[in-house]
Amino acid sequence: MTVLDAHRTIDAVWKMESARIVAALVRMVHDVGLAEELAQDALVAALEQWPVTGVPDNPGAWLTAIAKRRAVDHVRRSQRLQRKQEEIAHGLDRRQAEQEQEPHHDDVLRLMLLSCHPVLPTEARVALTLRLLGGLTAEEIGRAFLVAATTVTQRIAAAKRTLAERRVPFELPDGPELAERLSSVLEVVYLIFNEGYSATSGDDLMRPGLCHEALRLGRLLAELAPQEAEVHGLVALMEIQASRSAARTGPGGEPVQLHEQNRGRWDQLLIRRGFTAMLRARRVGGPPGPYVLQAAIAVCHAQARTAEDTDWARIAALYRALAHQLPTPVVRLNRAVAVAMADGPQAGLALIDGLLDDPALRDYHLLPSVRGDLLARSGRAQEARVDFLRAAALTRNAAERAFLERRAEELSVPGPPRVTLGAATRDFLARDDLDAATLRSYGQTLRRLGLAVGDQVPLASVTPEQVARVFATVWGGAAARTWNRHRAAVRSFAAWAALNSLEAGATGDAGYAGDARHDANDPNDMNDLAAAVERRTETRAGMPALPSSQLEAVLGHGDVALREQVLWRLLHESAAPVTTVLALNVEDLDLDDRRARSGGVWVNWRSGTARLLPGLLAGRTRGPVFLADRRPGPARRPTEADLCPDTGRSRLSYGRAEYLFKQATRPLDPSGHGYTLHRLKPRD
Repeated sequence: MTVLDAHRTIDAVWKMESARIVAALVRMVHDVGLAEELAQDALVAALEQWPVTGVPDNPGAWLTAIAKRRAVDHVRRSQRLQRKQEEIAHGLDRRQAEQEQEPHHDDVLRLMLLSCHPVLPTEARVALTLRLLGGLTAEEIGRAFLVAATTVTQRIAAAKRTLAERRVPFELPDGPELAERLSSVLEVVYLIFNEGYSATSGDDLMRPGLCHEALRLGRLLAELAPQEAEVHGLVALMEIQASRSAARTGPGGEPVQLHEQNRGRWDQLLIRRGFTAMLRARRVGGPPGPYVLQAAIAVCHAQARTAEDTDWARIAALYRALAHQLPTPVVRLNRAVAVAMADGPQAGLALIDGLLDDPALRDYHLLPSVRGDLLARSGRAQEARVDFLRAAALTRNAAERAFLERRAEELSVPGPPRVTLGAATRDFLARDDLDAATLRSYGQTLRRLGLAVGDQVPLASVTPEQVARVFATVWGGAAARTWNRHRAAVRSFAAWAALNSLEAGATGDAGYAGDARHDANDPNDMNDLAAAVERRTETRAGMPALPSSQLEAVLGHGDVALREQVLWRLLHESAAPVTTVLALNVEDLDLDDRRARSGGVWVNWRSGTARLLPGLLAGRTRGPVFLADRRPGPARRPTEADLCPDTGRSRLSYGRAEYLFKQATRPLDPSGHGYTLHRLKPRD
């Protein structure tokens, strides 16, 4: 056997056996991180020995034996250090004997429950599950989710640290707790499948590798928990959805809607597997849960020979039952689609219009996409076009964006070019009569407005009612001062647009004048954009500052990123406004004197920030101090002043910074909403 053949064999065996080996080691050493290191030692031993001695007859048992031997050696070293060799050795022998008497599949189920434990954030659960149970490397996980491998590594390390600090036991819970923990596992598996089935970002609509991994995990879970109907329901749902993969995209990778798919390309083997899993769920019995109901909906689609044969009345009834159990906005949106197919587009629109003010759907591109489709079917082409453009602006997937823009183009009416909200915003922000801080504040408001309404919608079609809805859903919970700041930005933009419309009309310019919805003789008419947004009364008495002890408790949590540690300490130590601190550039910093110049004022900090700041900069010499998590997309490129020339990432936004602090301080806030960044500013 050649070295290359041996390495290929080792890779295949490791994919199959790694989860079982790690699970066995966790039982011995009670530490996920250490167990993975010991398993990696066994893998290294195989890489060194198998190319020379050949692959053993039972490679999985060989790897397990080597890994256990490494575990025993580690434990014995610890015993000597703690001077309790005899007592601990006796306990180890007893635990090993117990392990030999228990089936291995229980250990794998325990590992699943551990990696998907509710104490971990969703991103960490996904990364840890794919690492421990899928055998994927950080690079492979990063490629699948379009994040850096270092980010994945940090998530996995933080997850292991949290499990160790919380002393999460490696055991099977009983009764209701088992059902709750299984629900968390199912959520993670389905999230992995959905990211592969409908990628949220990137150039491709699908990432088949993630779908296959989720199916493998789901089938494995069905073997480990055969008496759980919801497990079989999830497997049935994924099998049937995966059966449509080949028909979901056209020759150029563009999406093909369900009713337009060539059903002859659906994978009948996967459909039969889905039906079999559904029968297993029914045999288990009990009232159907959310996954069983969703699987029943998938079965309805799979049983229809043509799109016209689909039993939409039954699907609508199933969605009604699902919405009763799982009343999420997304489920209600899907129910609206089913109702529209069963009872007509007007019935679906009535349900969808009730979701327009839901904050959870404010950036969900499928809401305007579905609404645009129903409007088009109702003959309201121009309204449909506006919604398709807004959906295109919201999606981060290039294939979906191109599809939605094409649908909007098909509904366009020939005529002179019309000024869009996005174009007007860019013209407004290109002015040279405003200082940098004001432009940054205006830009934050107007870009958020464009994201909510749609950058490509004609400026003339934007109504005060739409603007008021955006304010209610996006800034409804903001402080009065923040609300009024955004309102002032919209009013300033509206007055500028009205003036441009008046001047364009006087000069015969086809730009703003040709697009004016308002009376060109009334320069104040464009102020109607903010007419439905009432000014809020501001009070001087603010909320008390967060005590230093509580801030240290928040910062002491293991999953707080370095960027947030620096930002929160700097805000607390400097008492500077949040916008001033976020506007800091690396070239403004004077690290020796612990100060920086920003917007004409000095920002000073103390030892806590000084200790962490160099690590955050990581050798950067220019650009924003606080950077966003990823590079901006081509459609949302900020100004050069807000881009880091070394990393290509943009300046951290106020909204994102505030969201992260609210998430971290939710346990401290009696209301459960979390604190705003203003609470970090000490008060006299």
